[in-house]
Amino acid sequence: MTQINIQFTLFSAFYSPVISTMSGGFLAEEGLEPNWSVSPPGVSAIAALEDGSAHVIQSALSQGFTSLDKGETPLAVHFAQVNEMDGFFITGREPDADFTWDKLERSEVVCFKSGQPNAMFRYACHKAGIDYDKIITINPGGAADIDRAFRDGQGQYVQQQGPFPQQLQADGVGHIVAQVGPLIGPCGFSSLAATREWLATDMAKAFMRAYRRTRIYMNEAPAVDIARAEKPYFPDIDEDVLADCIATYQQLGCWTPHVEITHPAYEVTLDVFEYVGALKQRYAYEQICTAPPPDD
Repeated sequence: MTQINIQFTLFSAFYSPVISTMSGGFLAEEGLEPNWSVSPPGVSAIAALEDGSAHVIQSALSQGFTSLDKGETPLAVHFAQVNEMDGFFITGREPDADFTWDKLERSEVVCFKSGQPNAMFRYACHKAGIDYDKIITINPGGAADIDRAFRDGQGQYVQQQGPFPQQLQADGVGHIVAQVGPLIGPCGFSSLAATREWLATDMAKAFMRAYRRTRIYMNEAPAVDIARAEKPYFPDIDEDVLADCIATYQQLGCWTPHVEITHPAYEVTLDVFEYVGALKQRYAYEQICTAPPPDD
């Protein structure tokens, strides 16, 4: 077996297409033994590519925008999608079958202060026809801090990625009232990135064979089976909650069978960051993305 080093920028059930390459045995079938990690707080996973400690990372297209805005050529190139839609949920204190986005205005919402989660949330509010600046935002920090703050009684609503909201609901702390993704539609939300040098290797080809099979599995396998295999990676999440989260993402359509980052999805990501004023110019697809390695 050959060790392949994979680093996640964030680790949640939303990134199950990468997690399941490991839990579903697809990497092992290609003779690859995964060694995975999560980038430390405040440190980009790009650093793991720079120092050689990771072969492939879970990242986002917006990472490349940051480098290009500085006049730098990105070290990493994004070669495959992980999620082709925003996977955040809005959870309220009470069930609300008649929820509309304008209820967020003048309400306290525990949410991310910056980065892609904030940019996408702002754009979703724009698409919903509400004024983000009228939301009373509470920004305690990262995902765990946001979850803790809402559980401690802060906010009327909270913005979270699965399986946090599903666990809140199972614990009777909150009730999911909306999904962010459908408002924005397909976009280049999260992706796999590596160096161009690594993408030319046999290991990269083996990884892609495993990843292509995993994406089919993510859409065809029952959520309960995927959750059972992934459960060791989520010791603090109930297995039925994990299955519920995975089923929701399957239905959302963020794990499309194709692995390529499409040009239309890329353009929507440009739209989002241009809208929030976080993009100096609309960079060409080829400056950020490339085709995945061939299977042969």
